[in-house]
Amino acid sequence: MDVEIEPSTLSGTARAPSSKSYTHRAILAAGYSGGALVYDPLVSADTKATMRAVDAFGGDVERKSDHLEVDGFDGKPEVPGDVLDCANSGTTMRLVTAAAALADGMTVLTGDSSLRSRPHGPLLDAIEELGGRAESTRRNGQAPLVVGGPISGGEVSMPGDVSSQFVSALLMAGAVTDEGIDIELETELKSAPYVDITIELLDEFGVEAGKRADSYRVEGDQFYEPEDGEYHVPGDFSSISYLLGAGAVAAREGEEVRVRGAYPSAQGDSKIVGVLGRMGADVDWNRDDGVLTVEQSDLSGVEVDVGDTPDLLPTLAALGAVADGETRIVNCEHVRYKETDRVTAMAEELEKIGAETEEREDVLVVHGDESDLTGGVVDGRGDHRIVMALALAGLAADGPTTISGGEHVDVSFPDFFEVLYELGATVNR
Repeated sequence: MDVEIEPSTLSGTARAPSSKSYTHRAILAAGYSGGALVYDPLVSADTKATMRAVDAFGGDVERKSDHLEVDGFDGKPEVPGDVLDCANSGTTMRLVTAAAALADGMTVLTGDSSLRSRPHGPLLDAIEELGGRAESTRRNGQAPLVVGGPISGGEVSMPGDVSSQFVSALLMAGAVTDEGIDIELETELKSAPYVDITIELLDEFGVEAGKRADSYRVEGDQFYEPEDGEYHVPGDFSSISYLLGAGAVAAREGEEVRVRGAYPSAQGDSKIVGVLGRMGADVDWNRDDGVLTVEQSDLSGVEVDVGDTPDLLPTLAALGAVADGETRIVNCEHVRYKETDRVTAMAEELEKIGAETEEREDVLVVHGDESDLTGGVVDGRGDHRIVMALALAGLAADGPTTISGGEHVDVSFPDFFEVLYELGATVNR
């Protein structure tokens, strides 16, 4: 689906979608339990993949009006009766791979062409180190994967600079093993706040896990059981970043854009609030009420390290194209291994609409002072975050911007274009 964004001014109130990261983990945690209710979930293409996985392991996920009713498999996943298709969801693939290592038999996991190009080698090696079987059918660390168990826990050593999801997956599975799991990190952990999210959610489900120096530990023989049998998913700061950015570049003069549902949590992407402030945005966060307000502002380029916040790179690149001066996004090599190479994707697509960029292996520089966003035709690369970031840039261009693959926002923010329209953007499909 092609979506055209015309230069627009915005005002009004939007509600943040629920967090995709928390929703994935909550669905699987409820699956590990005897059963639980997950309120305010993000129901999207990615999270539906995790729901299907819980069903395949012997649980049952039923969608209600404002919650999911999950009948769990009580820490003992069954061997699925068919191949587990994780579609485009890397989070599903990583978390579910560790769950599959608990089953007494072999599980086959695959996904779409993008997911089948993403690395899983360190997680497979860890499962084998724990006594399970874990193989890439093409022997390249990429899906399709064949995983077998049951593992009983133990100690593993793995790199931390490929994906924090490997650590999260083992912590979640390790809680229901006999021995628990110790994870020693061989390199610095990238995207560490996502492991913080996992530990925070585990605590909400009654499971203890924690960090010691360069290692993580979860005790075994624990039970997943949230208080009162329910869990409430917080708002998603990755998605909030597009709404805040839209307000900062396109809010109507004398008015503001408000975002509700922005409560503090372990999400690293909440750093977008501080980054926008450094860029000169007039932004205010009422943490108690969970409300962010932002006005159109003259932005200036800054340097941002995205080692812990890879999902912010597309937003920051789009903001850099609007800002004065130079925006340097550093420590971003790992952002190349997402749904697409987001570093190259943003550099190339922003240039199509008039931005000047410079790309190195672990740095993306956007020269805002040399950029003149004119609008044009861009490719969303089949990546929800690329699509939304290009829409943000399109709001501030001089002419219309047509984005291919608009339907991919369904992965994390299904009603993104409806929200922009309600805020005042001119959106044509």
